[in-house]
This record gives sequence, C-alpha cells and structure tokens, in this order.
Amino acid sequence: MDEQIKPLREQIDAIDAQLLELINRRAQLATEVGHIKRAQSAPVYRPEREQQVIARLQASNAGPLRADHVGAIWREVMGACRSLESPERVAFLGPLGTFSELAADTFFGTSIVKEPCGSIDDIFRTVSAKGADFGVVPIENSTEGAIARTLDLLLTTPLTLCGELALD
Repeated sequence: MDEQIKPLREQIDAIDAQLLELINRRAQLATEVGHIKRAQSAPVYRPEREQQVIARLQASNAGPLRADHVGAIWREVMGACRSLESPERVAFLGPLGTFSELAADTFFGTSIVKEPCGSIDDIFRTVSAKGADFGVVPIENSTEGAIARTLDLLLTTPLTLCGELALD
C-alpha cells in the first residue's frame, strides 16, 4: 500500500510547494495594493471586493471542493494578506468561544486580533473609540429574534455595516 501512496504524496507535496509560492506572491501583490490604497487614503478593507473574488472563484470551481470550502479558504488567504499590513482588530460579544467569535473568524479570517466585549454597547464604544477596526454584533438570534439594542445603536451611531453572516 505504501508503494501506491508514495507517488501520490510526492505529487501532493509538489502541489503544496507551488501553492505556498503562489500564495506568497499573492500576499506581496496585496501588500502593494495596500500601500497604494493608504497613499490615496482609500480603505484597505473592502468587503464587497472580497465577496466578488469569492463569488467568482466559487462559480468557476469544478470540485471536488464544495463552494463553501472555497469561500472559507479564500477568506483565510485574504485575511492573512490584510494582516501583513496591520492585523485587524475585531470587537465581538465575548467571551472567547462564543458564536460571535466564530462569526468574527468566519467573516474576517483567523489572522485578526480579537477584542472580546461584555455587551453590544461595549462593541460600539470600542469601535467608535478606535479600539477596534470592526465590530461583530448580532442582528438577530433564534431565541430573541431581532436584537433591538443592535438596531438602535446602528441608527444612533455613525458606524456602518460592512457585511452580514448567517451562522447555521
């Protein structure tokens, strides 16, 4: 059996080396784009652009990876590339291990700096005071439905939405 597996593992190792080289090239280009955006005072993170990239890749995916796998892989790659410039600080309803942390990791990738907060108000305060670049807040959940406090704060603060994620 090892004689059958060995050539397959060698091919996998060669592909892994190619992937690593390509991902590092991508990271270098993303870093250059980030420098240009900063020089032009443009936002480095554009979630709509990342969604376009992921949608394009998912549409062209012939498998065997599922579309959600492709999305997860590319979110991690893009998050790691963004973190080369400056790791994003993301406030979420803590403590660690909550669905809010899972949402932050899923949406931004695991290269973020996590800022657990004790309340939804704390998340908005932290982001408003520049203690975090982004905040993850619940809009609705299975027990309460719409989260009124989040909706109130979205209406009464200058902060804006940059994306939505449904956790199943």
